[in-house]
Amino acid sequence: MAKRREYVTPDETVVATMVDRIVEAFDPERIVLFGSVARGEVTKYSDVDLLVVMPDGTDRHEAAVEMHRCLGDMLTAKDIVVTTPDEVSRREQLGGTVIREALREGKVVHDRP
Repeated sequence: MAKRREYVTPDETVVATMVDRIVEAFDPERIVLFGSVARGEVTKYSDVDLLVVMPDGTDRHEAAVEMHRCLGDMLTAKDIVVTTPDEVSRREQLGGTVIREALREGKVVHDRP
């Protein structure tokens, strides 16, 4: 019988580890933490929501898949939204988009100098 994996409630250490791994492996332009963790409303059901801004021309789907693989051993639920500066420019003013909400409520946890 397969052993059930117990998920870990996200905290600052978990978020920092995720961000460090993504920065080291993918060199994003910016990472924004958003959602319940960013608001300080963490529960045992919380996931880590990250908006990862990669250079224009990046295959966003492929980058998201690779980021999930990079973090696959971390037993914390995660939602990684990969975007580009061009996409941010087009969507940051549109109501109801994840990008707009992430930028409005989120916390920048990495910004490439």
